[in-house]
Amino acid sequence: MRFPVLAVVFVCAACGLVYELELVALASYLIGDSVTQASVVLSVMVFAMGVGSLLAKRLRCRAAVGFGMVEAGLALIGGCSALALYAAFAWLGESRYVVVAFSLAIGVLIGAEIPLLMSLIERAGSVPEAGAGARSGARTGARTGARSGLAKRARRQAPPVEPDDAAGTVADLFAADYVGALVGGLAFPFLLLPWLGQLTGALVTGAVNAIAGGGLVLWVFRRDLTARSRALLIGVNMSVLAVLATATVLVDDFEEAARRAVYGDQVRVAVHTDLQEVVVTGGREGPPDLFLDGRLRVAGQDEYRYHEALVHPAMKGPHARVLIVGGGDGLAAREVLRYSGVSSVTVVELDPGVVRLARTDPALATLNAQAFRDPRVRVVYADAFNWLRGAADHVQERYDVVISDLPDPGITPSTKLYSEEFHGLVARVLTGAGRFAVHAGSVTDRPHTYWTVDATLRAAGFATRPYSASGRTPGFAAGPDRADRNSGTEQGPGDWGFLLAVPGDRPPVLGLAPDAPRLRSLGAGTLEAAARRAERARVPALPSSTLVHPRYGS
Repeated sequence: MRFPVLAVVFVCAACGLVYELELVALASYLIGDSVTQASVVLSVMVFAMGVGSLLAKRLRCRAAVGFGMVEAGLALIGGCSALALYAAFAWLGESRYVVVAFSLAIGVLIGAEIPLLMSLIERAGSVPEAGAGARSGARTGARTGARSGLAKRARRQAPPVEPDDAAGTVADLFAADYVGALVGGLAFPFLLLPWLGQLTGALVTGAVNAIAGGGLVLWVFRRDLTARSRALLIGVNMSVLAVLATATVLVDDFEEAARRAVYGDQVRVAVHTDLQEVVVTGGREGPPDLFLDGRLRVAGQDEYRYHEALVHPAMKGPHARVLIVGGGDGLAAREVLRYSGVSSVTVVELDPGVVRLARTDPALATLNAQAFRDPRVRVVYADAFNWLRGAADHVQERYDVVISDLPDPGITPSTKLYSEEFHGLVARVLTGAGRFAVHAGSVTDRPHTYWTVDATLRAAGFATRPYSASGRTPGFAAGPDRADRNSGTEQGPGDWGFLLAVPGDRPPVLGLAPDAPRLRSLGAGTLEAAARRAERARVPALPSSTLVHPRYGS
């Protein structure tokens, strides 16, 4: 009996951790701020596991059917959690409460597993002895009836399981539980996500959970079930498996409908790269919009305002060698390549899938003017922090211009690329007269974040000049910011904030290079007004953000 029980504990623990990681991953993708989402899911789930352990006391008298129902419920709720979370985000625009609700429900059910299994094992430890006494009495007849009765009374007075055996059983259960959690934790990022995706992966995990839990009770502990309980468990488990199988078959249709609800009807391309979901929307004639993991990265209608403001002030001065950190859409490179004096452009992008789409999608390639086909452009697929860390030691020539075209610093994965340490690495690859242009989030909507970037740059040895740019369509952010779905208006930040930095203590002068191309949104007067507008929102005396103490809020 011990081996099948431990095997099921192993499988259920793996499934439980997959549910947990699925909630964290999907909540981080849909809501943002992975640190907050992980903290909420883990803390709520651990609390709920304690509640589930207490509630399991009420099921000890019917431990077999209780465990079977718990596993069926866990399979259904855990398997469908990703679908429900994505549906709430797509059609209701709010998924935070759904995350908490599923964390509570899954935690309660996981917490009830081990206490119920212990009850079953304890009860099973006494059954074989009683059964053996009955069979012995039947064989020996009335002559040994008295001795059999004495033996039964002695067994009733003794504990069914010796203390050492009980301790060993507990140790075995927890060992199987922990090893299963390890396997589930590794299987989620390396097997389930790449092969099945978030939605199908959760559904398949639920099916495995239902088969393992139901099979254990219906096979190993079948003697503890009445005929009615057995029929109930079979019916419930078959229903759960039917729901999960139906959802698996329809998951592609569901995902397409949810994507239309999120992005609108004009979805041109939707692909999952190894790192994120990439969606391109827009009609055949109009400019495309690019979303990365649900966040609006490029709005084709007015992206030129963002990219002109990011790139051209930094090009005033020597600009033969340019480094672009991020910018896998090719739009920052497009602006840089408009200068005939540029001899080389290095783009450091983490996700090859974004660059591949920017090269091959007709609308995006037209928007970026086929920037990646220019022989002056070299693309490096790497984490920018790690690449700069190595490049600072072996790059023979320094860069005249570095452009940071990265997601908003409030989005947690990008936080280290706005740290004092990262900016220090940039300083090491800049020439003495080099310029560093940084997108720093919205000045008006997130002033604390914006001015924290400014403080961090100054702590790294730069002198800075703040400025901002406004979009043509208010509330429709073409920069790397997430649209606000909570208000129901689909509005995002109304401006984009930038910082132009140079090594030393003398702030740079905002302006355009003599060989600057004709621009649609920038001029000398425009930049002066942009600088005054940003200064009016200054938040003084903020500390810098470091790797060990990030200070960017939402």
